Amino acid sequence: MFCALKATGISYRRIAALAGMSQSEVSEIISGRRVLAYNLLVRIAEGLGIPRELMGLSYGDGPKSAYDNEGEPAPEVDEVVQRRRFLNAVMGIVVPAVFHHVVPAELLTPMDPLRPAVPTPLPSRLGMSDVDALRTLTERMRALARYYGGQAETISAVAHRSTRLMGVTSDEQVKADLGSALAELHSVAAWCCFDSGADDAARAHFTRSVEFAHDAGDAYSHAYTLWLASSLPGERGYPDDALTLLQMGQIVLAPVAGEPRVAFLAGWLRAEAAYELSRLGRADRARSEMAAARDGWEPPDADEAADMDATLAELELNLGRLDVAESAAAAAMRGWEGNPDRRRSVLGAITLATIHVRAGEPRGLVMAKSAIDAVALLRSGRARDRLVPLAAALEARLGSDYRELARMTRQVATTRA
Repeated sequence: MFCALKATGISYRRIAALAGMSQSEVSEIISGRRVLAYNLLVRIAEGLGIPRELMGLSYGDGPKSAYDNEGEPAPEVDEVVQRRRFLNAVMGIVVPAVFHHVVPAELLTPMDPLRPAVPTPLPSRLGMSDVDALRTLTERMRALARYYGGQAETISAVAHRSTRLMGVTSDEQVKADLGSALAELHSVAAWCCFDSGADDAARAHFTRSVEFAHDAGDAYSHAYTLWLASSLPGERGYPDDALTLLQMGQIVLAPVAGEPRVAFLAGWLRAEAAYELSRLGRADRARSEMAAARDGWEPPDADEAADMDATLAELELNLGRLDVAESAAAAAMRGWEGNPDRRRSVLGAITLATIHVRAGEPRGLVMAKSAIDAVALLRSGRARDRLVPLAAALEARLGSDYRELARMTRQVATTRA
């Protein structure tokens, strides 16, 4: 296309102006660079006044692409045409790399781009095994996010795709269990979006999770999601909104108070409420609420016990009792030893380092450097946000070592994963 224009004597500058590109891009394409990006091909076609269908960018008489609005696929294309496009696209990638010294480049350029993949077909009917498979997938993605941090884009896409399963035929029990499984999946997606700093997407997934849990009559999942969702406004500086969500969780949980697992979640709702109260500086109420949360609370495993110790450490750090905070943070780190959840242990390391730096402990510098290095390996926006108080604590100490480490901490904190 560009080569034909160039043969008429039109300058690179004129071609670039018409196509909305730089002269260097036009030169590279004329020299043999393949263009497979759909958006770029559309821009070139429109700039040069070439109908999209002549470039394989639409199918039919109108200007629409292979996909209409909202990502819906265009009408089916003949299978022979589909196969030709696929082979053409693959050959355009493979053949030049192998035979570039034998075959002229203009003979190897794909005739048209490969169409975007159509959505995968849904099953004709759902059974309990499908629900179990979704739960297993959710747990594996949760483990992936806990180890690496972030993962919002991948897990969010899976959550949106899996939501289509609600339209598949199934009996009432399977449908209810699917709703609970989707509530859990969307809560994981929400947490990953929150961890990645995508707050609007996190709120959207939390909302879907609450809707699915409510429709499925799953009070536990409903309250669990509200517990997780409270962290978003809390960490963004709105502890009153966080407290509202936690109180709603307690209300939702009340009708199923007799279930064994409910006591565990009820304890966490109170503990998180205590933490939000500490953000507000309400020391007496925060400590009394935390004491009530821990009274008779039975953690299912050592990891949950360590999580509660970590929450207590952050509460006492907010209220300025560094000795109590240090003891609780150290207990949390011991409880997490050997756990593959790196995201959790890194947050604990930041808390412990902040306590030691604020207390003027000699080990504070080494602990802070270790925590900073660990954060740099994670794709976690939350971990980076937690570095800000550590940087402030370092800046409050005297000495060039503290200043240099504070500078490094700020740099890592502001570098998005």
